[in-house]
Amino acid sequence: MKKTSTRLADGRELIYYDSGDDTVRDAVDRRPLEPTVTSSQVRRDPLLGDSVAIASHRQGRTYHPPANECPLCPSQGDRLSEIPDSSYDVVVFENRFPSLAGDSGRCEVVCFTSDHDSSFADLTEEQAGLVLEAWTDRTAELSHLPSVEQVFCFENRGEEIGVTLGHPHGQIYGYPFTTPRTALMLRSLAAHKEATGGENLFDDVVARELAEGDRIVLETERWVAFVPYAAHWPYEVHLYPKRRVPDLLGLDEEARTEFPQVYLELLRRFDRIFDGSGGGKEGEGEPPTPYIAAWHQAPFGALEEFEGVSRDDFALHLELFTIRRTSGKLKFLAGSESGMSVFINDVPPEAAAQRLREVASS
Repeated sequence: MKKTSTRLADGRELIYYDSGDDTVRDAVDRRPLEPTVTSSQVRRDPLLGDSVAIASHRQGRTYHPPANECPLCPSQGDRLSEIPDSSYDVVVFENRFPSLAGDSGRCEVVCFTSDHDSSFADLTEEQAGLVLEAWTDRTAELSHLPSVEQVFCFENRGEEIGVTLGHPHGQIYGYPFTTPRTALMLRSLAAHKEATGGENLFDDVVARELAEGDRIVLETERWVAFVPYAAHWPYEVHLYPKRRVPDLLGLDEEARTEFPQVYLELLRRFDRIFDGSGGGKEGEGEPPTPYIAAWHQAPFGALEEFEGVSRDDFALHLELFTIRRTSGKLKFLAGSESGMSVFINDVPPEAAAQRLREVASS
């Protein structure tokens, strides 16, 4: 992998990640852009104890542009985009409309491919491996920023999720705090460790799924994917490396090599859940499955409030889920979910796992 860092016309950082060591990236951003001005701030909710990012400048962000005006496609002739070069493998740049910026963290965009009409599931294993290297590199770099305590790599796919740019891309958030979801995991981890005399909760969860087996979606030598026992979403898969590591930096070469095979297969199965594959009753012509893919990594900040827990106790894992519950129907977060944070799942986890096994690649 070759990494080339440059600057856009308004001063934002852009990084090319190339498979070839001899690739030259010297294109200049020719747009007449003014320096980026953001008004992001983080406010703490005194009742819930969580944080909310206030970012009013995002109201003016690009919204569903036509394909020939996509800001994530490479620049061509006089059509100038966020990527100055005429081609790229993987590229990461500071978001022009960040939710978090300056002392409040950092937001970046990750473009998985220059092909506008593609998706992550269409990538080759080599391309997916390069994305993994970019995620890992950005996790390492952002962890050194004084304003970043936790790094979150994720992808939103589909208009139903709220995606406003159709080009295959994801994002990386550098939060200035430990996120509420991660804090809940760390508290559960600490409580389990105390109650069991030192057992690791993540290890026990994975061991239970492997032992029971009916929620396993796929398993390889170094990875296991399963629908969790108490899945929140209709189709939700958690992907764990079998050797527990706290973050992407901890993955060994064998796990990195195997990851693209496993992850691409999961994504392709998600695209087949509702299209009639594998003997299902759903009709053909269903649009691509909307999903969120989220990497859970240990915070880089201090963990004193989680007594007895260290970073090494946390288990890196990827959570992949869709808000579609059946063909043509979405799972909306209504009163119980949005008002009380109590999820109600219409699809039994065992049935979801069975369906995801049915649509395996032949």
